[in-house]
Amino acid sequence: MDSQKEALQRIISTLANKNDEIQNFIDTLNHTLKGVQSQLSQCNNALENSEELLEFATRSLDIKEPEEFSKAARQIKDRVTMASAFRLSLKPKVSDNMTHLMVDFSQERQILQTLKFLPVPKAPEIDPVECMVADNSVTVAWRMPEEDNKIDHFILEYRKTNFDGLPRVKDERCWELVDHIKGTEYTLSGLKFDSKYMNFRVRACNKAVAGEFSDPVTLETKALNFNLDGSSSHLNLKVEDTCVEWDPTGGKGQDSKIKGKENKGRSGTPSPKRTSVGSRPPAVRGSRDRFTGESYTVLGDTAIESGQHYWEVKAQKDCKSYSVGVAYKTLGKFDQLGKTNTSWCIHVNNWLQNTFAAKHNNKVKALDVTVPEKIGVFCDFDGGQLSFYDANSKQLLYSFKTKFTQPVLPGFMVWCGGLSLSTGMQVPSAVRTLQKSENGMTGSTGSLNTVAQ
Repeated sequence: MDSQKEALQRIISTLANKNDEIQNFIDTLNHTLKGVQSQLSQCNNALENSEELLEFATRSLDIKEPEEFSKAARQIKDRVTMASAFRLSLKPKVSDNMTHLMVDFSQERQILQTLKFLPVPKAPEIDPVECMVADNSVTVAWRMPEEDNKIDHFILEYRKTNFDGLPRVKDERCWELVDHIKGTEYTLSGLKFDSKYMNFRVRACNKAVAGEFSDPVTLETKALNFNLDGSSSHLNLKVEDTCVEWDPTGGKGQDSKIKGKENKGRSGTPSPKRTSVGSRPPAVRGSRDRFTGESYTVLGDTAIESGQHYWEVKAQKDCKSYSVGVAYKTLGKFDQLGKTNTSWCIHVNNWLQNTFAAKHNNKVKALDVTVPEKIGVFCDFDGGQLSFYDANSKQLLYSFKTKFTQPVLPGFMVWCGGLSLSTGMQVPSAVRTLQKSENGMTGSTGSLNTVAQ
């Protein structure tokens, strides 16, 4: 009987501890999961049954009769075995860390582990030796550091710059982009070279991702850029950057003011030449005198002091007369292109009769060629050569051979019409080739060759 009492005492102790645990768990449920009523109800029932069993077990300790005590002990043992308190899960169905809401991704994880991902392409390497700058086009060539048959295409980025050092991360101009290049070289054509240099970089792409950019390279894109100097042009010319147009009403408002001053205190009308001279506006500091009289001239705003340069000129279809050439800065304000020893030009006349001629120092050489739609001008300052070409076919029209003793300015004359210029151009390869053989030709250079002082 003593051993039975000792076993019952352990059961009672276990029940007491379980009661405390259940009570604490109920408090936790009430605090953290107020909405889980069904689980709370089950726990309350289990506690009630456990307390009843505990009370019955406590009373059984006072039984004196061995047979009756044994019967009570068996009942308590059976009831403890079947007690709901021992079958009840003490984990809340909803926890504060939401672990019950976690999704099982084990199957998806296995699928992902079987996938083979494409590696990020390595950065290409631009080969400056294989890159080429010619005819206002730039060809950029590159290679991969190692063979990669997963490459789908390349992306080329470029920008213009006047900075001659290593390419900078930040520059005054933004990168421009060419996408979906299938080969390992690309040619940008039809560019205007209005900056000294261009930066280039390229990256490789596969079907999944783009790799890092190559180290950028810098290529020289130097060319002559100039606008027309409206501050010294004839008043009858309307000048805007690279365009000039004849304007018969130009300066009339200023003419009337000047005429009023000149006629004050005397009768008669001043001569047209005198009016034209007096009507020019005040000269801009640092600029030359404005062309006047019958010198319907405008010069470029950038002097040529060395090197080889090229630009193109296109006339309006109804332009009656125009000249294209170069002149020294000392060209007089009354001087017309080609009529002094300080200017060289070719002249087109479509008024009364059609003529096409080369002019210098008031000498004229008729040209037996068709006037082209666009004229290309090539000036080799150091070589003392000024040549004119059909800009489309690159046919030589005429070539002056001289010795330039001063810087020259692009010069233009226009009457009853207009001209438009294309600058920022490299000397075309076809012109360079023709120049190599032109020096041996005499038919196009003859009588007008001089050395201007």
